[in-house]
Amino acid sequence: MAKLKITLTKGLVNRKHQQRDTVRTLGLHKIGQSVVREDTPETRGQILAVRHLVTVEEA
Repeated sequence: MAKLKITLTKGLVNRKHQQRDTVRTLGLHKIGQSVVREDTPETRGQILAVRHLVTVEEA
């Protein structure tokens, strides 16, 4: 299965609690931090919810 590299590019100050929780669920804590996740429908849905805060690349 393909992998996705997700990087947090914007901060979480003044964001809705749902967006903060989604970013934390993805495993991101600091701006510039990256994680590698499996490309599943669940992960894609989480990325879609916070697409304005993260960048995504194939790994």
